[in-house]
Amino acid sequence: MNPNSKNKFGRVDLEVTAFGFGTAPVGNIFREIDEQTSSAMYEHAWDAGVRYYDTAPMYGHGLSELRTGQNLRWKNRDELVLSSKVGRLLKPAKRSEINFEPWTNAAPFTMEFDYSYDGVMRSFEDSLQRLALERMDICFIHDIDVFTRGSEQPEVFKQAMDGAYKALESLRDQGVVKAIGVGVNEWEVCHAALEQRDFDCFLLAGRYTLLEQEALDKFLPLCEARGAAVVVGGGFNSGILATGAKEGAKYNYAPAPADIMQKVAKIEEVCAEYNVPLAAAALQFVVAHPAVPSFMAGTRTVQQLEQNLAWFSHEIPAQFWADLKAKGLLREDAPTPV
Repeated sequence: MNPNSKNKFGRVDLEVTAFGFGTAPVGNIFREIDEQTSSAMYEHAWDAGVRYYDTAPMYGHGLSELRTGQNLRWKNRDELVLSSKVGRLLKPAKRSEINFEPWTNAAPFTMEFDYSYDGVMRSFEDSLQRLALERMDICFIHDIDVFTRGSEQPEVFKQAMDGAYKALESLRDQGVVKAIGVGVNEWEVCHAALEQRDFDCFLLAGRYTLLEQEALDKFLPLCEARGAAVVVGGGFNSGILATGAKEGAKYNYAPAPADIMQKVAKIEEVCAEYNVPLAAAALQFVVAHPAVPSFMAGTRTVQQLEQNLAWFSHEIPAQFWADLKAKGLLREDAPTPV
């Protein structure tokens, strides 16, 4: 696969590169990335032909948006596609008064959830100010899932469908943004949102991967029927599809259970037979689905970015995918690269 190949973004008049640049790491999640490294990654991605960039107020309490705008400001705006998110408002505060966890040395803002109409309009304008760019192309309602909100999720979801959706619908109707969607960790939430409202797109973290294809049952077919695009992040299931089934491997942010370790080890056996890196298979599988125009990858160093681009470009024979299916390691109805 070519990481800089352009794919139509569902029913919307946009094209995105198959490989997208995810900016959670440059928000200094878990540990700090210095300005030089951050800027070098944006520049390397641009030089590699990457033209889709995703950010969010949450990432580094605004730091990711600040860095994204800073590093894209003098690029040809018409060449790139930019997405951000709403659902949190940032307010300036003393660093000593802010709980930054899991971010490190983030921007000096507190965060609070707000999915109201007015809150989303404020969030949208604030993001444009931090980015210092004239527009964003895609805007997602962020983190209205059980993973983030727990027992509050049903009420939060209702607030978002009533308030946040109406705000984004208004912005879309005015032509301020081209596409509106939902960015969460669970396909079920995306499916419920698409059943209730007229969304253009979704950003789904980790729920359509080499290890998880339940989204093929209902969600992805509905997206195809409605012309909704799905951007997939977390294609390594938080680690194990990049590291392999080795001691300490992570699956969905926790130590991988025995059954997952066993399945990954079997996939690795097929990978070894065809000389295919496990990570290359993980990345390319996701974008083979017709509803998925882009894989969003976040990296911490230029070397990691280079490696991801190389994996994305690695040639994989069609028989490799056929063997995974024959061995019961991949669903028969899962689209695979051609």
